[in-house]
Amino acid sequence: MAPSISKTALFEQAPIPRAVAQLAVPTILSSLVMVLYNLADTYFVGMLGNPVQNAAVTLAAPVLLAFNAVNNLFGVGSSSMMSRALGRKDYETVSRSSSFGFCCAVAFGLMFSLGCTLFQQPLMKLLGADQITWEATAGYLHWTVTLGATPAILNVVMAYLVRAEGSALHASIGTMSGCLLNILLDPIFVLPWGLNLGAAGAGCATFLSNCVACCYFFVLLAIKRGRTYVCIDPRKFSLNKAIFLGVCGVGVPAAIQNLLNVTGMTILNNFTSAYGADAVAAMGITYKIYMVPLYVSLGLSQGIMPLISYNYASENIPRMKQTVGFALRAALSLIIVVAALYYFFPEFFVSLFMNNQTIIDYGSRFLHGFCLGLPFLCVDFLAVGVFQAVGMGREALAFAILRKILLEIPALCILNWLFPLYGLAYAQCVAEVILSIAAIIVLGRLFSRLSHQSSRG
Repeated sequence: MAPSISKTALFEQAPIPRAVAQLAVPTILSSLVMVLYNLADTYFVGMLGNPVQNAAVTLAAPVLLAFNAVNNLFGVGSSSMMSRALGRKDYETVSRSSSFGFCCAVAFGLMFSLGCTLFQQPLMKLLGADQITWEATAGYLHWTVTLGATPAILNVVMAYLVRAEGSALHASIGTMSGCLLNILLDPIFVLPWGLNLGAAGAGCATFLSNCVACCYFFVLLAIKRGRTYVCIDPRKFSLNKAIFLGVCGVGVPAAIQNLLNVTGMTILNNFTSAYGADAVAAMGITYKIYMVPLYVSLGLSQGIMPLISYNYASENIPRMKQTVGFALRAALSLIIVVAALYYFFPEFFVSLFMNNQTIIDYGSRFLHGFCLGLPFLCVDFLAVGVFQAVGMGREALAFAILRKILLEIPALCILNWLFPLYGLAYAQCVAEVILSIAAIIVLGRLFSRLSHQSSRG
């Protein structure tokens, strides 16, 4: 079996703007729908006018972010391995890498559910839940983690596997189907005119939506059987050394990066919780607003990864460099506009989620700090995406450690001490400015080395 002409032409011959658009636009759209899906819980729970219910969704967020560690371990790791194998025309490795990623995602999802359920008490304390927010937070976690960890992880990993082959549109339809269903179900499960379950209802809607998204991918792969290299057959699973190291070499640093993100968010929530439920709710709303451009940057970097991996493996370095340059210019143009809107109209965006003047005041000042780092974050995300695409796991890990452990977490402590509460919103900006400078230097050295190797070859 050989890859379709259209997919080969997309990776090798299509004009860069067209290739980037075909791969990245569906991924960005699905990322934006995922943001809406994340915002939906906050929005509809916020309509209850109960800061405790809204704080529950905010406090539980680090656990849901931890899913991304598994998503990145087996999604980013397997898809990078698959795309590089496609560039070498090694189709057996493509199939075995996808089976490895799928089976491991299922196993880790089940272990995640079991672990969080058995250690619920210390987990809740770690998240910052107190007597007031405990019950609502536990209800939300029951649906999203105890029952929902496996479908939540699996639908994202399967999207990565499908996207690695160039089927960005199908990958996006799968994730968007679950997200849109979640948005439709949230008011029914959360609000008084429906089931009136509050935060727990939002968790239930999320669980059902992720199950539907998984069903889409199972049906898609059944229909495409014989016309795709994506394989979820457990019989193709093996602990082949080359596949294991290839997947984990990229996936483990990506997973650690997300775990460090969870650590940073947990510390942020714990600092914020000292100022009361209103401050926690405002920080949660602000962070969800901030996630819109963040996910655009993330969607772009993930969308172009197959194109970068394929051309790196096939040694078409000029096309790889052109892809990165075009993507960076396009992303920065959009992100700078969004950051400006956030900076000049923060009250408008915060008030969309809760009509509470105290929370609007808190959130507006938080958003001022968060939006300043967005252009720098865009550069950083794109650089890390390139590292993951070409198998530079150590560089991706170094950036994750630099971002959280050496920069952002110390900045949270120092800025909260210097400017209580409001200083917390500027910690990420401090980290991203330094990281973007480092990203430009490392990318420049990478392209210089690859060009030199190409000229000698």
